[in-house]
Amino acid sequence: MISLEIGPVAHGGHCVARHEGRVVFVRHTLPGERVLARLTDAGDAANFWRAEAVEVLEASPDRVPSVWPEAGPGGVGGGELAHVALPAQRAWKAAVVAEQLARLARLDRAVDVEPAPGETDGLGWRTRIELVADAEGRAGMHRRRSHDVVPLTSMPLAVEGIGALDLFTRRWAPGARLTAVGPVGGDRPLLLVDGLPWTEKGPDSGPNARIAVREAAEVDGRRHTWRVAADGFWQVHRAAPTVLAQAVVDAVGPRTGATVVDLYSGAGLLTVPLAEVVGTGGRVVAVEGDARAIRDARRNVHAHPQVELHLGAVRQVLAGGVAGRADVVVLDPPRVGAGRGVVEQIAALAPERVVYVACDPAALARDLAYLAGHGYALTGLRAFDLFPMTHHVECVAVVDRS
Repeated sequence: MISLEIGPVAHGGHCVARHEGRVVFVRHTLPGERVLARLTDAGDAANFWRAEAVEVLEASPDRVPSVWPEAGPGGVGGGELAHVALPAQRAWKAAVVAEQLARLARLDRAVDVEPAPGETDGLGWRTRIELVADAEGRAGMHRRRSHDVVPLTSMPLAVEGIGALDLFTRRWAPGARLTAVGPVGGDRPLLLVDGLPWTEKGPDSGPNARIAVREAAEVDGRRHTWRVAADGFWQVHRAAPTVLAQAVVDAVGPRTGATVVDLYSGAGLLTVPLAEVVGTGGRVVAVEGDARAIRDARRNVHAHPQVELHLGAVRQVLAGGVAGRADVVVLDPPRVGAGRGVVEQIAALAPERVVYVACDPAALARDLAYLAGHGYALTGLRAFDLFPMTHHVECVAVVDRS
């Protein structure tokens, strides 16, 4: 154990401390606290150490009793801010986004992290959870940075529908992987066990087995419904589809007859409302690399002939010239971001505006710096707390051609 005086927050769910001149990234603490910490990753030759606070000697006024103790020191990943009051969680995330923008994009910008509509306690928001059965068949999650399974009795971040699936009271085959989905919009919850839908009689491997759910969201006063593979990608916060799609539509602005390129389009969360924005005289060019997501997207956009779907890696599809010129480019890349090569291709489309949805502020800041090199300037930024109790934050950035 080492005693540490805790300094500012850092990207990744840590705070920064120093011990005998060495930087230590500490989890489960808050700025201004004094703690006893257990080193989890240390070595004489390491540039920095990692640690977990296991005893609080002087507490921050923003500390609260953890709403998910199993995600505390030595526990599972996915709830590293469960000991932080919700307003302080948002201030934490705002500080991280601002720091990444300043450090990587040379942008000095105040950031406000907005709560999701109706968010009161930061619980019951996840519409999708992944579990694994331990050697005794108990459902749980992996200990952080470990293959060990920690059995759970509940998952407080999951929506109510998932709680009705009887995940934690029964025994499963050791090593079984459980995917639980509680869709928004009326569909009943669905459980996959090792990829097969689970029924009261066990796994269903029949040709008509239910392997997809319908998700619903309201954007610009219109209710939209999407079909999504149960184990495919979809925004996990119950309000995220509405929040992000509305933010993107607002950022794109009125674009009747325009050409909008939708990159990393998935099952069409943004594609469908963008089709409404451009109208029947416009064009939405959607690009997605996952074949299953494209299959879902084909069903989801069937009423919108102005949508073109292209399957393939974004760089390869854009290199084929399918987009031509774009008025607006919308992109929602994975956590690693778009990268220099894709940014260069976006700039080659000469859009007036780029709308960038990002789940990692470091990747966003890096790509904003690349866009700045092509004459684009950040003109708008919204940040949303769509992952309460975790360090993750979602951003929608608006970049205009200078």
